[in-house]
Amino acid sequence: MEQFYTNYLERLQRLHDDAKAAIEGMSVQSLEYQPVSDANSLSVLVVHIAGAERFWIGDVAIKDPSNRNRDSEFRAAGLSATDLANRLDANLSYIQQALESLSLQDLEQPRNTPDNRRVTVGWCLAHTLAHTANHVGHMQLTRQLISKEE
Repeated sequence: MEQFYTNYLERLQRLHDDAKAAIEGMSVQSLEYQPVSDANSLSVLVVHIAGAERFWIGDVAIKDPSNRNRDSEFRAAGLSATDLANRLDANLSYIQQALESLSLQDLEQPRNTPDNRRVTVGWCLAHTLAHTANHVGHMQLTRQLISKEE
């Protein structure tokens, strides 16, 4: 794998580790807690992170359809911390395989999104990293709120 992709994967791994730390040892009830009515639970955030990463890197960047149902990600329930951590691990394994199939020249290759926007493979990767980091931050804040209330 190109060094760029190795570095990218390491950064994504660190974000996944932070996400797993935010859910570690939590009950299903705590994982489904919403700090305010329009906020997402930790379970929803993990499922959405995995779905979005798979979509942008799999579906769009390497053209490997997943048949993602984005709306269902926001109804995630009944998943344990282990279930959620396993989902992140499986996703990272998929992403590693996807990145191994890419060259540096692929970063500039154009792709079309389902809503007909034109992006590049590089844009998909950058967006994925930023999106995951944003939601991991939400997870860390939610975990702090849960810990304060317990």
